Amino acid sequence: MSLSPVEGVALAEIESDPDASTTAARGVVGRSPGQLAWLRLRGDRTAVVSGVLLVFFMVLGLAAPLIEMLYGVGPREQFQNLLDGNGMPLGYAGGVTGDHWFGLEPGLGRDIFVRLIYGLRTSLFIALAAALITATIGVTLGTLAGYLGGWLDAVVNWITDLTLAMPFLIIALALTPAITLRFYGERGQVSSAFGVGVLIAVFAIFGWTSTARLVRGQVIALREREFVEAAKASGAGLGHMLFRQLLPNIWAPILVSFSLAVPQFITSEAALSFIGVGLSDETPSFGRMIYDSLDYLQTDPAYVFFPGVMIFALVFAFNLFGDALRDALDPKSSR
Repeated sequence: MSLSPVEGVALAEIESDPDASTTAARGVVGRSPGQLAWLRLRGDRTAVVSGVLLVFFMVLGLAAPLIEMLYGVGPREQFQNLLDGNGMPLGYAGGVTGDHWFGLEPGLGRDIFVRLIYGLRTSLFIALAAALITATIGVTLGTLAGYLGGWLDAVVNWITDLTLAMPFLIIALALTPAITLRFYGERGQVSSAFGVGVLIAVFAIFGWTSTARLVRGQVIALREREFVEAAKASGAGLGHMLFRQLLPNIWAPILVSFSLAVPQFITSEAALSFIGVGLSDETPSFGRMIYDSLDYLQTDPAYVFFPGVMIFALVFAFNLFGDALRDALDPKSSR
């Protein structure tokens, strides 16, 4: 039987390298769920574009001090000499020039571009830190409650229901100023680090419940499976059951939940900063900048345009990547 040129080349390679057939077989058969998910994710154009955009935003946030040094302007510097008698930036589009790429803030004359970079850094730090803390709390409580059951499951469910029944915005409005007054008083200058820490703590108190319920349901579905029963019969301890048997099988929904929680915290931080809760005016923030720009919608629309576009692009990229990640980790997905 004659062979095609391609088959002849393949056969010659296998004869010259006996391990080639084994290696090829391994490349097809030996792919883990993580590798398959990575292939799906890499082949999704939406995931690639949104992922590149997220990496770009994160690099900007991490490199904020370097950008400040290269740009030559700090986030707190004021350029009153570039404002007119009414406090409006001189020139076109809110004072956009080669030295001030996005113009200046009316009134104080601070550079909008460098404050946006630091606002991006603030939002990403708060959102990622809060997401990590809430994921840790939710995974821990959800896993223990789902696997052990009994009174622990009842207590975790009761706390979860109580937390979900509390209106987040109202509690945050009442809790954040109360904590600030407790440590700084009425006239104390609140530090940026303290305001950021308070917001992260508030998000952590209210944000772990969805992850805990998700993980609990997944663990309850797995704890009666054959491999779990076999591990129990072999005398495996609690740590082995949780970290070697259960958690490796539910990492996909945990990862998706984490990726979708980050944009929620970004918008929550912007909303609280918009209404003047959490971060002071000295701390660059998207919500604070949008709030300050409301008085200049007609006279200086560029002031609200740049922070609005920045937060929209950041949240939109996170949501698109989270949806693509969910599809890539779902083996039944049609994408």
